[in-house]
Amino acid sequence: MYTDHTLIIKELERSIKFNNWHSILSFLPTGSYLVGGFIRDIILGRVTEEVDIDIVVPLNAIEIAKKISDTIGSKFIILDKKREVVRIILNQISIDIANQVSSTIEGDLRARDFSINSIAFLFDKKCLFDPLNGLKDLELSLLRTHSEMNLLNDPLRILRCFRFVSELNFKIDLKLVDFIKKTKGKLYLVAKERINYEIHKIVNGRNAHEAVILIKKFNIFGSDDFYKNSFFLDLQEITYTELTKSEKEKLLPLFFISQILDELSLERFKFSRAEIAKIKLLRKWHFFLKKKKITQLTESERFGLHKELEMFLPSFIFYLPQNLRLDWLHRWRNKDDKLFHPSNLLNGDVIKKNLKIKDGPILGELLKYLSKELAYKRLNNFDEAIYKAKRWIEQNAPKCD
Repeated sequence: MYTDHTLIIKELERSIKFNNWHSILSFLPTGSYLVGGFIRDIILGRVTEEVDIDIVVPLNAIEIAKKISDTIGSKFIILDKKREVVRIILNQISIDIANQVSSTIEGDLRARDFSINSIAFLFDKKCLFDPLNGLKDLELSLLRTHSEMNLLNDPLRILRCFRFVSELNFKIDLKLVDFIKKTKGKLYLVAKERINYEIHKIVNGRNAHEAVILIKKFNIFGSDDFYKNSFFLDLQEITYTELTKSEKEKLLPLFFISQILDELSLERFKFSRAEIAKIKLLRKWHFFLKKKKITQLTESERFGLHKELEMFLPSFIFYLPQNLRLDWLHRWRNKDDKLFHPSNLLNGDVIKKNLKIKDGPILGELLKYLSKELAYKRLNNFDEAIYKAKRWIEQNAPKCD
């Protein structure tokens, strides 16, 4: 992390040129400044795929941004006409330009969400301005707000605290913790799509585990007894060491979402049908295995479990007994394991052509039967599959009088 002002300024100027948006600086009037996450990430030495830049100008943000857009050929979007907040898209970089709303720069900075986002770089003076000690809080990895009202002005900022825990591994100031506990209900005033976006950011962060534990601890999305439902696990006891880096990145987010939201909340916060369907399957098989031990499952039940959970099985392993997890993961990683990756030696067209049957429930049941036979190593080749298919049809097809 950079701590010396001179080094920070040099790195800021280097990054501005590297990201190729220095061409717009000549359009900015005296008194303009850079603020927010771009500065924060430069100081932390943090490289992100998405580059979001926030610039404040004294007046006429729309006019200035339109002139920039017309000159350099960038995309131009008015985000808030009344408050004059504009976005231009330049080389896949998002640049928001807004009017200064207070009579002083310090007044504007005091209205921002957290101190770590309240550090300004004054373009004309080429210096940092940090009246709220954001640099110190960055050094301490501490999330602190100047005023609780700043969060109430946009309650989504309450949830954003956990994003900074997840992405930056920051601690939350104790006063801020108390405030979050008291005002978490205000989150329901926020557009559902915005909450959805923040949750996805949280569960995909490098320290998502810690953030999700805090969300559960503070009961952000439920009442005090919300997480007593047996589906929700004690995350303090899970280490994830069984998973590879790739598995963690791809499949832990789904597990984390399932640990903080029930099905009604998933629908309320506009999660995709695919995500909701997967979490419903996680719940289905968790409760099924509470009634029946894995060793007691019939062949059909075990086959059904793997067929339904095949694409995201690592999201489910923490509901299994500890002694089974590694074995299941090893088998799931083997794409040739026909139980963990159900497949078929015949497809529907081949069956219809060779056995003269039509589309319908019978064909579906036959394909399922053949796939199960292959999973349990009772099929070896095409000819055997055709033979077994004929036998199955003789025994199961409707008989005509």
